[in-house]
Amino acid sequence: MTTAAVVGSGPNGLAAAIRLAQEGLDVTVLECAERPGGGTHTSELTLPGLLHDDCAAIHPTGVASPFLNSLGLDRFGLRWLWPDLDLAHPLDDGRAGVLSRDMTRTAATLGRDADAWRRVFAPLADRFDKIGEDVFRPVLHLPRHPLAFARFGMGVLPPATWAAHRWRDEPAHALFLGVAAHAFGRLDTPLSGSVGMMLAAAGHAVGWPVAEGGTYAITTAMIRLLESLGGAVRTGVRVTALRELPELLGSEPDVVLLDTAPQAAARIAGDRLPPRVRRALTRYRHGPAVHKVDYAIDGDVPWTNEDCRRAGTLHLGGGAREIAATEAATARGTMTDRPFVLVGQQYLADPSRSANGANPLYAYAHIPHGHTGDVTEAVTAQIERFAPGFRHRILAVHARTAPQLAAYNPNFVGGDIAGGSNHARQLVFRPRAATDPYSLGAPGIYLCSASTPPGAGVHGMCGVRAAESALAHLNSAARTSTPARA
Repeated sequence: MTTAAVVGSGPNGLAAAIRLAQEGLDVTVLECAERPGGGTHTSELTLPGLLHDDCAAIHPTGVASPFLNSLGLDRFGLRWLWPDLDLAHPLDDGRAGVLSRDMTRTAATLGRDADAWRRVFAPLADRFDKIGEDVFRPVLHLPRHPLAFARFGMGVLPPATWAAHRWRDEPAHALFLGVAAHAFGRLDTPLSGSVGMMLAAAGHAVGWPVAEGGTYAITTAMIRLLESLGGAVRTGVRVTALRELPELLGSEPDVVLLDTAPQAAARIAGDRLPPRVRRALTRYRHGPAVHKVDYAIDGDVPWTNEDCRRAGTLHLGGGAREIAATEAATARGTMTDRPFVLVGQQYLADPSRSANGANPLYAYAHIPHGHTGDVTEAVTAQIERFAPGFRHRILAVHARTAPQLAAYNPNFVGGDIAGGSNHARQLVFRPRAATDPYSLGAPGIYLCSASTPPGAGVHGMCGVRAAESALAHLNSAARTSTPARA
């Protein structure tokens, strides 16, 4: 039987393992941590009984993922839950732009920009199933749905700041720039609006849901499926070099997939890689970091805007110009007094995360790569800015700095949770310029982490594409080695 080793058990590693196991390979996933899942963990970080997502929390790409949708993970306990409103972006004047699966509810918050917003996103939402088949692939590929993908592509090429000129008033401007800020970088460069266009369209098409019981439910469902296919996950096993695998597994695996950062892949594979590939991986650029804060609060957040009190996700960064300036400063390595902050109110959709009258609140701030300071107060101040009196609701706080996040998960290099910088060249050619971005140029060795296309998100598509690359090479090798019939 053909054997495979997957190093790393994040959603991409598990997706790769499942895809290989579906084709009959004997798959073992090796994870250095004591719990599998990478960034898809849920823990009691503040008060007993309160469930906080350690990293990944809101899942538009998860519910939109073609692969995850094909697996029937509900059979293994995964259930998606949606808040009343998917996203809100409050402004200092008390208004807020809202993103909802119901386009009419979004339009009602955008005033004179309602029709313009609808013209941009309604066609994308209507065709999102087709667009998704191409979005979850490398940027450079032959589209399966050329017309739908071309319409989407025309919207993602300009800088996010240019794309925002489609609208005239601040709620729409800020709403789009806040979604675009998920790219973790400058918003005035080409392709910087791509993440915003995709996530906004996904919000209208499928929403921004959470996993019932916490993000770890995604991990447990995927592991149960993998085990049903004969695969296995071993935790507490740190792989530092490929030569260790025969002893760990009992034999040399036929293929190895690395759900790691590119630099770690270069270290693990060592001189098995061609020098040019090793150089490219070590030169891979990481992006800005996050500072993560989890709060236990008494009751709800006292948002000034009523829509914010029903939204599962909030973007806090003020108006569009402020967001663009803040993200530019962060990308340059400058820590600002008012960082861009994402807040998750997952308990609104999933009350099982709360306990004893207290609710868990999730937040992180965009900060410079490798920033070592504690910016918990800046995160709290941004929430207080749009929810006066918030401080008085806080019962407990748990924070992780960028270095602490990197220690928690080695793939979060310098606190970068997005798998690498999304500047234009690296967005197109990640992790390196190659016709097959998953192959590491050596027989049987592949990279399957979020540093490969299509990038960050709990969708598993990086792992699936890497597994399919490995399967294609295995099949090709089998055909080559099969003697021709007389």
